[in-house]
Amino acid sequence: MTESFHRSGEHENPYEGQHQAPVNPEWPPPPAYAPAHAPHPKKRNRGPLALIAAVAIVAAAIGGGTAYGIQELTGNDTVASSSTSTDVVPSSQRGTVAGVAKAVSPSIVEISADSNAGSSTGSGVIITSGGEIVTNNHVVAGASQIKATTSDGKSYTAKIVGTDSKKDLALIKLENASGLKPATLGDSAGLQVGDQVVAIGSPEGLSGTVTSGIISALDRDVTVPTEEGQDQGQQQWGQGQGQGQGDQWPFEFGGRQFNGDTGNDTTTYKALQTDASLNPGNSGGALIDMNGNIIGINSAMYSPAGQASSSSDAGSVGLGFAIPINTVKADLAKLRAGSTD
Repeated sequence: MTESFHRSGEHENPYEGQHQAPVNPEWPPPPAYAPAHAPHPKKRNRGPLALIAAVAIVAAAIGGGTAYGIQELTGNDTVASSSTSTDVVPSSQRGTVAGVAKAVSPSIVEISADSNAGSSTGSGVIITSGGEIVTNNHVVAGASQIKATTSDGKSYTAKIVGTDSKKDLALIKLENASGLKPATLGDSAGLQVGDQVVAIGSPEGLSGTVTSGIISALDRDVTVPTEEGQDQGQQQWGQGQGQGQGDQWPFEFGGRQFNGDTGNDTTTYKALQTDASLNPGNSGGALIDMNGNIIGINSAMYSPAGQASSSSDAGSVGLGFAIPINTVKADLAKLRAGSTD
C-alpha cells in the first residue's frame, strides 16, 4: 500500500496531479464546485466594454467643438473648417433659427466701405480669431477706407488682403483685433433642395438681421460684373441711395439681367439659390445650415425695383444667391497670398 502520511503527520491529497477517481472508497468524493482560482469571463470583459463606452461618450461630447478647439490650439490664422456638418449650435437649440442666430451672430460683421464712387454697406464672416473676414469683392473693391463693426458694437479699421473678382470674393483683415469668434465653414457639397437655412447680415445697415428659408435650387449659373465693371453698377444703383447703396449688385441669370446692366466684363459662378430674405446690405454675409455651419456667402439678390431711383422700392422677393462655401475654401489660399485678380 502506498504511503499516505507525510513525515510531519499530514495526510496527502489524493487528488493532486491528474483528476482521477479515489483509490480508497472510504475517501469522500471530490468537491462539485470549480477551484477558487478559476477564471471569471464576465469580470474580464467589463473593463474593455466600459472603456469603449467611455470613449464613445467623450467623443460625442467633444464632437461639436472639435473644429473650434483645433483652431484655438493652432493659432489665430487657422480656419475652422469641416468636411461634414459640425454641431455649432448647442443640442438644446439645434435645428432652430434662434439657436443658429445665437451661435453664429457673433461671427458676422457689418462692413462700411468708402470709395470714389461713394460709400456702401455690406456684411462679412469672421473666419479666424485674429480678424480675417471673408466678404464679397463688390463690397470692398476700390475702397479707400474700410471699417467693420462686430455684433458687440466694436469698430475696427480693415485692410484688403486679397480679392478674386471672378468669384466675387475678398479677404480683409481687421487691424489690432484678437479673441474674435470665428465661424465654422461647413460643406456645401452635401446640400439638397429643401434644406433649411438661415441668413445673417446687415440689410440697409440694420446689423445682425436674421432671416430664414430653404435652399430653393443648386448650381445656378449667375453672371456678375468683375471689379473692372463695378463702377458702372455702383453709379447706376449706388449714388444717392444711402446705406446699402452698392448692394443691389447687377447680375444675370437665365439670359436676363437684374438690378441693372452687368456690362461687358463679367464672370459666371455656380451659386446656391435661396428664398431666405436678402436685401441691400446682405452681400458678403452668411448663409448657414441648421447646425450653425456656414454653407454660403450671400452675393446677389433680385430687386423688383428695376430701374427705380430709390432703394426704398427694393425688397426681397425670395430670389437670392450665395457663393457655395466650398468655392470659398478652395479660394482661401489664393486670397491669403494677396491675389488681386
